Amino acid sequence: MARILDGKAIAADVRAEVAEGVRGLRLDGREVRLDVILVGEDPASITYVRNKQKDCAEVGIESQVHRFPEDVAWEELEAIIELLNEDDEVSGFFMQLPIPAHLDPLTLISRIRLDKDVDGLNPESAGRLAMGLPALMPCTPHGVIQILRRSDIALEGTEAVVLGRSNLVGKPMAQLLLRENATVTVCHSRTKDLAGAASRADILIVALGRQEMVGAEYVKEGAVVIDVGIHRKDDGGLLGDVRFAEVEEKASAMTPVPGGVGPMTRAMLLHNTLQAARAGKEG
Repeated sequence: MARILDGKAIAADVRAEVAEGVRGLRLDGREVRLDVILVGEDPASITYVRNKQKDCAEVGIESQVHRFPEDVAWEELEAIIELLNEDDEVSGFFMQLPIPAHLDPLTLISRIRLDKDVDGLNPESAGRLAMGLPALMPCTPHGVIQILRRSDIALEGTEAVVLGRSNLVGKPMAQLLLRENATVTVCHSRTKDLAGAASRADILIVALGRQEMVGAEYVKEGAVVIDVGIHRKDDGGLLGDVRFAEVEEKASAMTPVPGGVGPMTRAMLLHNTLQAARAGKEG
């Protein structure tokens, strides 16, 4: 029976560390502030932003939301990004995704200054990550690494398989695992014998975005399984990409949904905001 890796408890530890860091900066006369650009009325995005504001309040980070209608012009978003880039009171900021189809998210995110890119999604941030250079790391992959480290799960020398190659999770996850000296395989929709490739993994990271796709046939006996997926059921409950009850019998450790990776994503955003504030102070 798998040990359950409690992302909620680990995230609480990260938030406590961030709160202590924020207090330290405040004693030095420096406030920490996280801003959000929110476009449209997508209910999930509104909920996510509200939760992120609550997280900020809990650790003493100021927050401000810049809301725009669905039909906002490109020039307005460009202007607010430039304003936040140059505002010394703003430690870091991000654009809540998804955004309306008439806007190109990559081009807009590319305009966020690297030292304020708390989502770690600017292509230049991604390039620095790939080169092993300092950069603010994408929150979900970094959260996964923290779960593994803080659960005393060794990564060096292990065979790690990442299911999914998205820019948001799969690709940066592979880069961070390489930094930990794991041997990494990235699988995707064109991979032949996906279950066979996955079942070789000591560490299996599942980020396919397909509800309960991964069952016991994907998992080596004793593997560690991290479920990044999140899907809402008709009754309001949440499921991941992994068939939990089935895999729990085979894995040595695994994350649940909810209560696994999700809380860590939010916690690492706070961590990145503190890091950005510290770098700004040093600068």
